[in-house]
Amino acid sequence: MKMKPPFFLALLSCAVLGSLNAQNRSLPVDTTVVTQHGVTVNGTAFTYTAETGTQPVWDENGKPIAALHYTYYTRNNIKDRASRPLLISFNGGPGSGSVWMHLAYTGPRILHIDDEGYPVQPYGVDQNPYSVLDATDIVYVNPANTGYSRTIPESGKEVDREKFFGINADTKYLAEWLSTFVTRHNRWRSPKYIIGESYGGTRVMGLSLALQDQQWMYLNGVIMVSPADYQVIRVGGPVSEALNLPYFTAAAWYQKALPAALQQKDLLEILPESEAFTLNTLIPALAKGGFIPDAEREAVAEKMAYYSGLGKKEILDLNLSVPTSYFWKALLRDRGGYNIGRLDSRYLGIDKTLSGTRPDYSAELTSWLHSFTPAINFYLQEELNFKTDMKYNMFGPVHPWNNENDETRDNLRQAMAQNPYLNVLVQSGYYDGATTYFNAKYTMWQVDPSGRMKDRFEFKGYRSGHMMYLRREDLKQANDDLRSFILRTSTQLESAKY
Repeated sequence: MKMKPPFFLALLSCAVLGSLNAQNRSLPVDTTVVTQHGVTVNGTAFTYTAETGTQPVWDENGKPIAALHYTYYTRNNIKDRASRPLLISFNGGPGSGSVWMHLAYTGPRILHIDDEGYPVQPYGVDQNPYSVLDATDIVYVNPANTGYSRTIPESGKEVDREKFFGINADTKYLAEWLSTFVTRHNRWRSPKYIIGESYGGTRVMGLSLALQDQQWMYLNGVIMVSPADYQVIRVGGPVSEALNLPYFTAAAWYQKALPAALQQKDLLEILPESEAFTLNTLIPALAKGGFIPDAEREAVAEKMAYYSGLGKKEILDLNLSVPTSYFWKALLRDRGGYNIGRLDSRYLGIDKTLSGTRPDYSAELTSWLHSFTPAINFYLQEELNFKTDMKYNMFGPVHPWNNENDETRDNLRQAMAQNPYLNVLVQSGYYDGATTYFNAKYTMWQVDPSGRMKDRFEFKGYRSGHMMYLRREDLKQANDDLRSFILRTSTQLESAKY
């Protein structure tokens, strides 16, 4: 391990200050720790450099107002770094640290879990034999107040939350931060990709245009993993409600709760049926509201029961509009009495009572926190040698979050229209009940209403949940899909023109 100057003095002064005034706990605003490692990916062994540290966010007067923690991996012995892609990775929340994809998907280390993604003790990390580090360098970024990142209040003043905690503020300061990062690491010539999971999908849609218009940084690709599109999720209404049905079908199929005619088929055989019913029948039926004819209401409820595993009467009692929270609670109520997970409906939970309209807790999230929390703390401090008394915020204090003026979907459209190099990959798990796979497809369809850029979109689905990479089979496939996307879209010596 070595410290890169001039950041060493900042770390040293912080350590001295801590020894003189032990009750103060803070990170240096600008520091770097560098370590060397090795990994074998797809049968090929290579070494790489891991750089982890903090880089400031400055205000308009050049004063630090936040320090963002990041981890940057570069494969060693690359002769032409300029042609090597750079993948910039965010998680979501908003308020989530970058731990999830860092330690379970694309990075060179993955946490101890079994082949289906369940925690295994002792906690820790292993090599990731499928990491995309063989094909691209990667930087994992923790936005303000997530991970080790922190805002910096002026003396005697409160932090100006409007500069950080909202859809548009988030994209503005992160775009500026990334410009500085790319400059410091001499990556302006590299093909660049941004990947975001969950709320990170909204973030990278916004960043695609912010980087282009505000920083003059053009991208080759945007990757949305289980994207949250708040222009659907928080709007409600017939489309938003209906789009959940194909997810109900997938989750019920996994839990063996569908009628025999469907249950005996493969998942990918039945999902197109459910999708077609949703688009052609359910959305129009819900649009009619209370004025839908009784016979049509009965027929729609019966078909919804067929595709969801719920009872016809309970669907009628809900006026054909089934909340996802009700589905998680009710699907297995008479089949063992378990609730199913929100982010991954393969997981089971036990509630205080069988009655009710929503689960007591998220069965999958409590399971994940078992393994992710100790793994990221161990990994950063013991393997990457980033020593600090700061708490790693798996979920940080970023609320209230300003969701107003969300134009991120159109931001992506504008960025693609202006940049013929820009392509989009969407990855989703079929058993994700929070940001459903069909919602992700719908978002993809709606970005470009003209359809003139649809050949630059690609969708990939997996037989797992929100973090589809936790399942070993999908970890390999998802990385293979991502690697293929990057290699295909980072081609050199092609003119950027229509």
